[in-house]
Amino acid sequence: MIKMLCGYRVLDFTQFVAGPTCSRIMAELGAEVIKLELAPNGDHARSSGLQARGRDHEQCTQSTYFAQHNHSKKSIAIDLKNQKGKQLVQKILPKIDVVVENFAPGVIGRMGLAYEDIRHINPKLIMCSISMAGQKGPLSEQPGFDYMASAFAGITEMIGERDRPPAQVTMAVGDSATGISAAMSVVVALLHRERTGEGQYIDCSLLDTYLQMHEDYIPRVGIRGEIAIPERAGSQHPNGGPTGIFACGDGSYVQMMIMPYQWPRLTRAMGKPELENDPRFSSPKKRRSNKFELKKLIEKWMLKIANRNTIISILQKERVPIAPVLNLSEVIQHPHNLERGSIRALDDPFIGQFPVPGQPPLFSSWNYSNELTAPLLGEHNHEVLTRLAGLKEKEICELERQHIIVSDKTSRSKTK
Repeated sequence: MIKMLCGYRVLDFTQFVAGPTCSRIMAELGAEVIKLELAPNGDHARSSGLQARGRDHEQCTQSTYFAQHNHSKKSIAIDLKNQKGKQLVQKILPKIDVVVENFAPGVIGRMGLAYEDIRHINPKLIMCSISMAGQKGPLSEQPGFDYMASAFAGITEMIGERDRPPAQVTMAVGDSATGISAAMSVVVALLHRERTGEGQYIDCSLLDTYLQMHEDYIPRVGIRGEIAIPERAGSQHPNGGPTGIFACGDGSYVQMMIMPYQWPRLTRAMGKPELENDPRFSSPKKRRSNKFELKKLIEKWMLKIANRNTIISILQKERVPIAPVLNLSEVIQHPHNLERGSIRALDDPFIGQFPVPGQPPLFSSWNYSNELTAPLLGEHNHEVLTRLAGLKEKEICELERQHIIVSDKTSRSKTK
C-alpha cells in the first residue's frame, strides 16, 4: 500500500502540542518528518508527562507527553544560536517540502529562517507558522498558549457555574484543533503546488481556531448586542432544551442533548407526557428560560431509578440522545474506541507500553501503523545530516564535539 504522503519531507521546528500535532498527522500519513529540536535540551515536552525511570534510563530524554505528540518522526538536535548550526539547516532546506514552526512570532525570523529568507533557498517550500494570535494584528507579538487564546476568544468566559468565576478548560482543545487545521492547510497548499509549482506561507492562529468554535453566538451577539451574551450555566447548555449533564442518583452522570423535535420522546420515556405541553416547557424558549427547574424534574425522575445503565436503556428505547459521562479510565478501555483504533498502544522501550489517542479520520485505502515509536533527542543526527546535508561521518563527529549538534546517549540496543 502506497503511503499517501510518501515522498514529501517536513522539517518540524515545533514544540508542545499544536505544531507537533500538525507534523505528526503528516508523519502518520506517510511523510518523512524530521523534528529539529533546539540543543541542548530539545522539545520542552520531553520534560513533561511520565518519564523513563530506572538506573539504566536516568539520562533518557523520553516522556509520554513527547512520545504522544511526536511518534512517527525523526529527531535531529542543533544549536541554532551557532552560525554553523544555521548553515546545517540551510543545507537541508533544498530537500524539504514543508517547514512547520510554532515559535512566538518573530523568533524564527531572528534565527534567519523566516519564510522570506528560506524561500530564496527553496522557492517551492511551504511554510506553516502556528501561534497564539497569528503573525499580524495587535495581539500578534504576545506569546501565549492554548488557554490564553481561549480567553481572548470569549470561550473561557462562557464556561462554569453562573454564580462563580469562569472555569478552566483542562485539555488542549485549541492546540489540537489548530494542529489539525494546520495539517489540512499544508496538504491543500501541497495540492496547490502540484498544480502551479508555487510554494506559499500559511499563518495558523489558535485564536482564529477558537473563534470558529462559536456555533452561533457571534452573529447573535453581533446583531443583538451584549443582551445576547449567554450566561454561564454550569452543567446545562445556555441554549439547551434540555441539554446538559444530569445526575443519575448513583454517583454517575449522563449527558443529554434534546433537539426541539425530540422533546416529546423525553417526556414519554420519563412516563410524564403531561410535561410536553406544560406552560413552563411548551416551547424551546420556555425550556431554555426554565432549564434549571427542568433539570430538577429530570434528576428527580432519575433518582428514583438510581442506575445509569437502566436510565440510558430507557431513554435509548425512545431514541433520546444520551451518553454516559465516562472517566478517562473507562474511555481508554471502551470496546468501541479499541476496535476503531481511537485508543491504541505505543510500546516505548524506555517507558513501556502506554495508550495514546488514535488518528482520525479513517480511510478506506490507507491504514495507520500499529508500530509507533518516538525518537530520542537527536537520534537521527547522523542519518539526516549524511543523507540531506551531504556531511561525512568525520564532520558530524566534529559538530558533536563542538556541541553544535547533540543527542541522547541512551542506547536502544540496551532495551532489546
